[in-house]
Amino acid sequence: ALSTMVSNDLLMPILLRWRALRLEARSDLSGLLLMIRRSAIVVILLLSYGYFRLTGVSLALVSIGLISFAAVAQFAPAILGGIYWKGGSRTGALVGLSAGFLVWGYTLPLPSLVESGWLPQSFIEAGPFGLSLLKPYHLFGLQGLDPITHSMIWSMLANVGGYVIVSLLSQRSVIEHSQATLFVDVFKHSSEGDRARFWRGSASVEALRSLLGRFLGPNRAAEVFAEYAQQRSLNWSHAPFADAELVDFAEKQLAGAIGAASARVMVASVVKEEPLSIGEVMHILDETSQVIAYSHQLEQKSRELEAATAELREANEQLKELDRLKDDFISTVTHELRTPLTSIRAFSEILTDTPYLDETRRDQFQRIILKESERLTRLINQVLDLSKIESGNMEWSLSEIDLKSVIEEALTTTGQLFQEKNIQIELDLPTTAPTIVADRDRIMQVMLNLLSNGMKFCNSEAGWVAVRLHVLAEAVRVDVSDNGPGIQPKDQEIIFEKFRQVGDTLTEKPQGTGLGLPICRHIISHFGGKLWVESKWGHGATFSFTLPLNSQSKEVEPPKVNSRSRLLTTIKSLRGLTSSK
Repeated sequence: ALSTMVSNDLLMPILLRWRALRLEARSDLSGLLLMIRRSAIVVILLLSYGYFRLTGVSLALVSIGLISFAAVAQFAPAILGGIYWKGGSRTGALVGLSAGFLVWGYTLPLPSLVESGWLPQSFIEAGPFGLSLLKPYHLFGLQGLDPITHSMIWSMLANVGGYVIVSLLSQRSVIEHSQATLFVDVFKHSSEGDRARFWRGSASVEALRSLLGRFLGPNRAAEVFAEYAQQRSLNWSHAPFADAELVDFAEKQLAGAIGAASARVMVASVVKEEPLSIGEVMHILDETSQVIAYSHQLEQKSRELEAATAELREANEQLKELDRLKDDFISTVTHELRTPLTSIRAFSEILTDTPYLDETRRDQFQRIILKESERLTRLINQVLDLSKIESGNMEWSLSEIDLKSVIEEALTTTGQLFQEKNIQIELDLPTTAPTIVADRDRIMQVMLNLLSNGMKFCNSEAGWVAVRLHVLAEAVRVDVSDNGPGIQPKDQEIIFEKFRQVGDTLTEKPQGTGLGLPICRHIISHFGGKLWVESKWGHGATFSFTLPLNSQSKEVEPPKVNSRSRLLTTIKSLRGLTSSK
């Protein structure tokens, strides 16, 4: 193996470039190759024996082998760097190899000469010139290691450091760039074909056969060409000229005999390369640019397809959610309608089937029927109001209204209910208040709803509801507070969703449809105001809304959304319908 390496990679490239030998005139160089390899074997054996005679008395055969392995290891950084790192350079590899071998020679072979008596013992014990940091077995003060490990650490550090640093600092040639790409991306380029490089030239089959015969021998060359023709079903009489694949094949066969570098030189000597014209170069560049542009288009289309797939997947999930929420919506509305209808039907059947029922029970059942009828009417009206508001079909009767009088009228309407439940009313109104432009009936609806909520959720033993009117710089603000259990922060936005009720009163679950607050928020928003709640759990709640002074209603067209989006928006709030307030 060593003789082949010496022959192919060291001596043959030198001999082929030495014109004084006139090797190109010889028809058969196989004998020369054989002689070179045999001579290399003899020289290697003599060198090995000479080193043994110098150090063999003091070193065992195993130690000599380990020293040799440490030397061979110096090739690893350059080899691995050439395979996996595009940033490596020829100069960096040479510097790394030189530094590694220099440190290896200083820390292993040179001290072995001391043990054989060729150098003084002080070289190991005190270092050259008495410099203790340069002791070959304790370089730079590193101790506690055997000589082989010590040498490997310092030599590889110098090797890798020199290779990397010089490669990063030096400028690489175009050939180094291309070779690095071919070596690092070998599988990428090999997948494009056995011969990826562009070749333009001409060579006869006979010239290539004669070239191989000079180094392999005529018989071996004939066998190689016969096997090649048989594998590809070729007839040399019908194919006198070689193509790029045959030229590449011949070069590989020669590389096994004289090395890759020499094989490239010898093949180039029989192949007539035809230069490319400017037009052909421009044509090749144009085709390459088209391929690159097409590749970019494919990447763009691929990204667009992935995005479209993600959108379709999301739309599909939304459709599934829409279908589920639609079922929940129908179920909820059906339940809300069925409950009062069931009560009305049940008590009506009792009245019909029991004509001799006493007047007290009859009046009680009739009041229940009336109450449930009003509840059913209220639910239907609320659903219709909400639908009209969201679709933009609500009719508004605008006028200048005194918000103070609206609050007083709402309190008068609900006053009897507050007295029956023993709930105190705290009223804080200014002496005068500016008028606003709004729909009086709708603002009254908001006030009645907020007062009703305060009544339901205030403390049953010492309950109170406070109403305050504030005149701000550009708006009026109304606060309706109670001393009920309050609303947790996570639920303070949920209560404004349709059919959503959270929390309990102190005595029973809240009554209602869960549409009052959503309708109130829509009404206030229509007139340019804002409705919100502030609450601390266990300390009551305050519902507040603002309305701008001297403002008209916001005559804005309802958003034009398709039925799917509107239904999804409408019923998305129906999750958790089993919870209360």
